[in-house]
Amino acid sequence: GYLTVLALWKPSLMPPLPQSERLVQLPALAQSLVRHGRNALVGLSRAFATDTGFPKRKVLGQLIVTLLPLPFAVAVLGITYRVSTTPEVVDTTGLVEAGSVDTTNVVEEPSGLGSAGEGDDAGLQEPPAEEATAEAAPAGDAKADAAVAPAPVQAEKAVAPAAAKAPAAAEAERLPAPIWFWVMLGLCAAGLAGLYVMWNWERLEVFKMLLTSFFPLALLILAVLGSIVFGLATPTEAAAVGALGGALLAAVYRFINHWRARTGGAAGVILVTLKDLGQIIKDSSFLTGKTTAMVCWLFVGSSIFSAAFALLGGQEIVETWVLSLGLSPVQFMLLAQFIIFILGWPLEWTEIIIIFMPIFIPLLPKFGVDPLFFGLLVALNLQTAFLSPPVAMAAFYLKGVSPKHVTLNQIFAGMMPFMAIQVFALFLLYQFPGIGLWLPSVLYGH
Repeated sequence: GYLTVLALWKPSLMPPLPQSERLVQLPALAQSLVRHGRNALVGLSRAFATDTGFPKRKVLGQLIVTLLPLPFAVAVLGITYRVSTTPEVVDTTGLVEAGSVDTTNVVEEPSGLGSAGEGDDAGLQEPPAEEATAEAAPAGDAKADAAVAPAPVQAEKAVAPAAAKAPAAAEAERLPAPIWFWVMLGLCAAGLAGLYVMWNWERLEVFKMLLTSFFPLALLILAVLGSIVFGLATPTEAAAVGALGGALLAAVYRFINHWRARTGGAAGVILVTLKDLGQIIKDSSFLTGKTTAMVCWLFVGSSIFSAAFALLGGQEIVETWVLSLGLSPVQFMLLAQFIIFILGWPLEWTEIIIIFMPIFIPLLPKFGVDPLFFGLLVALNLQTAFLSPPVAMAAFYLKGVSPKHVTLNQIFAGMMPFMAIQVFALFLLYQFPGIGLWLPSVLYGH
């Protein structure tokens, strides 16, 4: 919103790209197919159905690429429908069906025992052995037992088919789709219709560029973060998924590049690709080892500092001092966030989390503050550490890719409004906690 208002207010600050950089150069096949219509879907369909002057395989490949958004949307809607209409499974373990008798834990009272009032230890007498009971029972009792015994068996047999049919019935009786699903279905249908109406040849080329650059990385990110969010994997396992996906993407990209360079047949391309991939994995392993060692030493140093700080009574002193101030929960939150905001100027976010967060966390129960909500506020507050000089990493990143005439002071001056936006976002999150807590409550029921 800030950038939009600023661009409308001072258009000179954000000039558009030159016309030459906004045009997409069409390949020879697309230039030839333009005569079938400006719409890529219509033109490819006509060329595949009627025109024999083009190679059918290439036209079919282009048509399949054009139709890719449709099966993707159908797959997403199908998964969403399955999830939204799945009936809630109720655990009925240990429940007994009404009208049935559970005879597994029932001990029959021997006929020789008297009532409870006939003796103090009448209820504690040991029942006679099975052999003795069988010998002592008259013939008439045996016939009665034979007549009564099939009843539980028949009841069990009657209940068994119903229990077997219950899961099938529960699977068949799905819940009705909620209203939001039909709204989502309508939006997807309208979006696809608008997409294919405006799908010209230039947009098709842009879509093909995205297929080989943006979409694979987006799927990799969704696979890593989605597996964590939906509880399919721990962060360590998700990191393994990301490493495997990165290796596969590197192999595919290398294979495509070598194939285009015509380094040989398929076997030669695969060998060159595997050789390059091995070197990439080797370099990545060394870089990962260096970074991990550096981070681990940060944790070692912070653990030693925290242990020494607590052993020497520093934690108790800080806790006693904060509690002696008589702060309310709101005042404590303001004080904590202000301290973190100030620490973000000279320190990086890693030092703040590793060294100073162990000081604040034990104080949260004293003021009745939700640790999840406090963590969200701290995470948002720490974003200012990327923007506040002198340790503003975002400024140095931007300086590395900006033209030479752009100075670091100009970058710092331009970052100040964004720091104000961060503070305003922090205020909004505190006033409306649902901004940060709604999704965890939906996914995990917190």
